Amino acid sequence: MAARKAKPSRAPRAIWSGTISFGMVSIPVQLYTATQSHDVHFHLLHKGCGARLKNVRWCPRHEKAIPWDDVERGFEYTKGKYVPISEDDLEHLPVKTVHTVEISDFVRLEEVDPIYYDKAYYLAPEETGTKAFALLRQALQQTGRAAVAKVAIRDKENLCLVRPYEDVLSMETMFYANEIRATDEIATNGAKVSPKELQMAVSLVENLSDSFDPERYEDEYQAALKKVIGAKVEGAPLPETPTESGTKVVDLMEALRASVEATKKKSGATQGKASNAGRRTSQRRRKTA
Repeated sequence: MAARKAKPSRAPRAIWSGTISFGMVSIPVQLYTATQSHDVHFHLLHKGCGARLKNVRWCPRHEKAIPWDDVERGFEYTKGKYVPISEDDLEHLPVKTVHTVEISDFVRLEEVDPIYYDKAYYLAPEETGTKAFALLRQALQQTGRAAVAKVAIRDKENLCLVRPYEDVLSMETMFYANEIRATDEIATNGAKVSPKELQMAVSLVENLSDSFDPERYEDEYQAALKKVIGAKVEGAPLPETPTESGTKVVDLMEALRASVEATKKKSGATQGKASNAGRRTSQRRRKTA
């Protein structure tokens, strides 16, 4: 199921323009961010007077604040020594992917472990590339493949995965293999489980299994934070912290057994509601027939 769309206050703006290149085909496209944050953001205040603090770009050599027009980037090539790097330097790097999503391979999506995913974008065609764009998207849909590519954005050549998503292409930037940390140094203690424990755990997983519906999930932390902020603004009492329900169980088998029984009851209640709703719908249909 497609994810619920956030409602932007204004039309999305492309953050990059270039081409998708595969074989001898080049498709002019624009890149858009696919996600937006709804998190509560805080400001830094001076404790006591409550004044908002300012971030100042301070030059220690001239002992004064520097405006943005006089700020540039630089690379420290030796201790205390910097070489300036301009936007023009970055724009003219001798790399094809500065202006191109360069496709190198086509793979099955299930072959790519989600641990490699970083950030999601949308690719949409320029007016002159709509047909070629549609052709690529439909070819990926029909073959069940995703394109592995590289593109340079945000001062880095990103590995990425391009796949069909609704009427556009989704582009996930990915971590390179050497950016994924190995797990062999993380202690798991090699614990062994009994067949009964495994069977009980599998039953719990099966009882809680369902199809993925992203609209079922909400950020409860942000909702609670907004309630606290609203209460503090109005001078009202703060919302009470919910207490943990149930009794803590130390024995693993007992905890699994209790969890399985709880999910059985929940599943039965859900099915009962669905069955009652179905019967009411059937009765209404018979009355109107």
